[in-house]
Amino acid sequence: MKEKIDVLVIGAGPAGSISASMIHKAGLSVRVVEREKFPRFVIGESLLPRCMEVLEDAELLEAVKAKNFQQKFGAKFLKEENVADFNFSDQFSKGWNWTWQVQRAEFDLTLATEVQRKGVQVDFETTVTAIKFFDDESSVTTVQRLDGSTEEIAARFIIDASGYGRVIPRLFNLDKPSNLDPRKAVFAHVKDIHRDNFDEPNRIIAIMYAPGFWTWIIPFSNGVTSLGFVGGFDYFNAIPGDLSAQYKACIEGHPYLKKRFGDVEWVWEPRKLEAWSATTDKFYGKGFVLTGNVTEFLDPIFSSGVMFATVSSHLASKQVIRKLKGESVDWDTDYTKVVQQGVDVFRTYVMAWYDGTLEKVFFSKNPDPMIKSQVCSVLAGYVWDQTNPYVREHHVALKRLVKLIDVNERISRN
Repeated sequence: MKEKIDVLVIGAGPAGSISASMIHKAGLSVRVVEREKFPRFVIGESLLPRCMEVLEDAELLEAVKAKNFQQKFGAKFLKEENVADFNFSDQFSKGWNWTWQVQRAEFDLTLATEVQRKGVQVDFETTVTAIKFFDDESSVTTVQRLDGSTEEIAARFIIDASGYGRVIPRLFNLDKPSNLDPRKAVFAHVKDIHRDNFDEPNRIIAIMYAPGFWTWIIPFSNGVTSLGFVGGFDYFNAIPGDLSAQYKACIEGHPYLKKRFGDVEWVWEPRKLEAWSATTDKFYGKGFVLTGNVTEFLDPIFSSGVMFATVSSHLASKQVIRKLKGESVDWDTDYTKVVQQGVDVFRTYVMAWYDGTLEKVFFSKNPDPMIKSQVCSVLAGYVWDQTNPYVREHHVALKRLVKLIDVNERISRN
């Protein structure tokens, strides 16, 4: 067994790279192990402005800027002829007013490569098979490489940033089901040859296709667009054929999509992701902390996944640094409650998207500019801004707003 390192990070995606960079920046020893070989595809291609300050503090922002990803200035929602356009420059909260739409394979590789450039060891195709924790909160992690060889890594602390891998929750039976309904996504990358005839590329577009069924359109700077469909299993089961047939049928079944994507070439065949929502009993334990999708992944709508991955890993890393430097850390107050508060806000909005509440809000006539700016801040990822009533009172604010919209519509009809 080699000399004990300060921190072992599991996962080299955005959460893991940010954690590793923050730990290294603090002068502590850190090592990253990653099961996959990079570059690799993963869902979650539209960032939120709240990610930007994290990337900046982790000293990863300039490396991403150099890749010339498609800039993203807002989000647009469509239903038939109705359009709701949210520009991040109009948001209520103070913060960044733009971000990127990224090919995740290239984005994640950029972050991991920059971490390696800083001098952090990143071991790809290295799988965690066992972890043993000791009374002093240190640990020994057993990993297996692609060639079958194994190694034991001693560390003072572990940051689990393994995303869908959910390493520690699965090893220690911490997983529990989410309260969100299970859903399915079918998606592909396509050559967006008609892009210039339709919407500007600096927006993610979400189309309300049918009740409980929606489409994402995420343009990239290279002319390729990510096009995906999300809905309940019953909706997809009613469409005959394999994934490719279902994907084509969904394009052909919507006038906008048929015009824009009906004759385009796929970059790769459609893929699927199913029943992704999951959570865990606790976000930390003796000798470890969970970040990003390991804590909870909600839904692709509103692009919250990478935002939570970056923000939670940034916050967790700061607490780990404090702890290893001898300071007292209240993990419940300083980490769990903070992350959970943001997750709860977005969960409210995810549920409001699927139950029709946000449809009323987004497509109401003559929306109040202040209220729209406050909702826009949530869509930008500023879900910790307690000066925003649509954050602070998220459980009831949207319901009150819908009642007000209904009253105003009745008055206008009369």
